[in-house]
Amino acid sequence: MRLLVLGAGALGLIFGGRAAEAGHDVAFLCRAATAARLRDHGLRVRSAFGDIAREARVLDRAEPGFDAVLLACKAYDLDGALEAMAPAMTGDAVVLPVLNGIAHIERLCEAFGAARVLGGLARIQATRLPDGTAVQLNAWRSLVLGELAGGVSDRVRALAACFPAPGVLAEAVPDIRAAMWRKLVHLGTVAAATLLFRASIGEIVRAGGADTLRALLETNAAIAAAEGFPVGDAFLAEYRAVVGDPASAYTASMLRDAEAGLPTEAEHVIGTLARAGARAGLDVTLHRHALLQAAAHEERRRAGRLP
Repeated sequence: MRLLVLGAGALGLIFGGRAAEAGHDVAFLCRAATAARLRDHGLRVRSAFGDIAREARVLDRAEPGFDAVLLACKAYDLDGALEAMAPAMTGDAVVLPVLNGIAHIERLCEAFGAARVLGGLARIQATRLPDGTAVQLNAWRSLVLGELAGGVSDRVRALAACFPAPGVLAEAVPDIRAAMWRKLVHLGTVAAATLLFRASIGEIVRAGGADTLRALLETNAAIAAAEGFPVGDAFLAEYRAVVGDPASAYTASMLRDAEAGLPTEAEHVIGTLARAGARAGLDVTLHRHALLQAAAHEERRRAGRLP
């Protein structure tokens, strides 16, 4: 399969690298500085499931002939990504987005037609070091994808097969929209809390914030249910444990981006939940405070006043 990876952050490098390892024709489309680093130093991944060190094929611009585009940019870069990937969206090409949140799905469908857009999500903790190396931070390495209309098609199965275990646990599911909402409930809880309090889950719990974390999780679950996607008891039990662990070093990439002086995906993730919660008449005070924190960070970033 010919796969274009748009975005060479940690997710793009890890998923694209695993597909290339499996023998697929993988090319990367990314910003000029990142492209130069990939050309000069290759694709490098550090992982408990096998390191990657190989040459990377890098394009200056998208071109026709790809079977799929793996969209792995940040949500705030979506406008530029839509324009950059358009030349590759020819023939039977589809786009598999692994962006956080759900708001990008409507934009992709408007740009390329719903028939060309798959649903997707990643459950992975990873970061890209300043030298360009992608590092997996724990054992999470899931890629979930499916048809937005439901069911599991041949094209979804074929695309999932591009990302073999043990490096990636890829799964084609019949209910991808529900899966994306479950991810949003989980991520929205961890992102809002770690961004708002500027601490890991364990640090927040040890500081006395366990009840606040549980309340945020329960509110996000209620938002998903109001939108028609209840998350289920097993999911809630799992994530009550995750956000109640006093030893957890877990932080969202949103906090890591803020601490690095970068823009955040707060509006795309936390904002989506806040608006849906307000429609449902739920208390989204914590969401609004987290959004205010992100907006104030952006004001300081634009003014060049970050440490």
